[in-house]
Amino acid sequence: MKRSIISLISILILATSCNGQTNSQKIRPEKPMESLLKGDTVSEMSENIMVIYQDKKNNYWFGSWLDGLYKYDGKIIIHFTTENGLPSNRIEEIKEDELGNVFINTGKGIIKYSENRFIPLKETMGNLGVWVLTPNDLWFKNVTNGQYFYRFDGAMLHKLKLPNIKMGEEWIKYHPDSPLSFYTVYCTYKDSKGNIWFGTSFAGVFRYNGKSFDWITESDVNEMHNGPANGVRSIIEDKDGYFWFNTEYKYNIYNNPSSSKSNKDSTSFYDRIKNIGCLDGKKDGDLNEYLSIVKDDKGNLWIANYLGGVWKVEDEKIKHYPIQVNHKNVPIFYLFKDNKGEIWLGTEKNGVFRFNGHEFEKFTF
Repeated sequence: MKRSIISLISILILATSCNGQTNSQKIRPEKPMESLLKGDTVSEMSENIMVIYQDKKNNYWFGSWLDGLYKYDGKIIIHFTTENGLPSNRIEEIKEDELGNVFINTGKGIIKYSENRFIPLKETMGNLGVWVLTPNDLWFKNVTNGQYFYRFDGAMLHKLKLPNIKMGEEWIKYHPDSPLSFYTVYCTYKDSKGNIWFGTSFAGVFRYNGKSFDWITESDVNEMHNGPANGVRSIIEDKDGYFWFNTEYKYNIYNNPSSSKSNKDSTSFYDRIKNIGCLDGKKDGDLNEYLSIVKDDKGNLWIANYLGGVWKVEDEKIKHYPIQVNHKNVPIFYLFKDNKGEIWLGTEKNGVFRFNGHEFEKFTF
């Protein structure tokens, strides 16, 4: 009789345990895994390549504004489009976190590439995210919503908003129907101090240092500009600690700045210094604004001008590298330095070029 009672108690305990596991699974279902990617193997890429990146595993990523994303491992090119899981075929940014996950900012949202899967990042709901500055956060521009942008902390995508400035509110007042926001973010850049910078369409550049918000307005980025602003599309800190905001000036931010040019929208956290002027040396030339800037392993700067080729700035020496096809200037857009220190160039209509030590030549696979 005792054995029967013990057996019955054991069965009841086992049944209760199994029921508990079943209920727990119902309450906390596992997140469904995104399906493995099946891109298309191709022999060549689009002629429209606006973003280039090389990840920690030495894979190259090429993003188009028209034709999606390409991954090149040195042997095979895999092409991804909306048919393979991209939210959009327009690629704006490619970045990587400290774990080796690759993030692709598209025209319709940001996705993470991990273990051969695309995982969409969902932004925080409700109120705007919190302004925080931590070493491993990734910052992304927002393609569709002007003044807003994103901070990804590894778990959540925080939607943030650039703070207003007086001249910005006045501009909006007199341009209510403009399709482009005064504060639209064109680029982000993390400097040697860990502070984050934003280049904008009309508002100049903005720095967040974890405590304060600091502006260098468009009028102080290039006061000589006539007509519509080109915007700040690239930011770099050179080997001497000076900042370049794709114009003929350089800026002293951390090297004991004294005062700035008097401007009601400026602050005193920087000095503006007349720099190289027009790239071609002409007093009234039009080569004083750039689209992309990178720093090579020797500290030299490489500058891309839309129809003016690439210019290497080595101390006071400037060397020009024309980018032409059939004796016509190529519209160029994006410079990138890879893991080996080689300089790459993405173009709007002529594919990818790579510097071979003497000139930029069309890259073929």
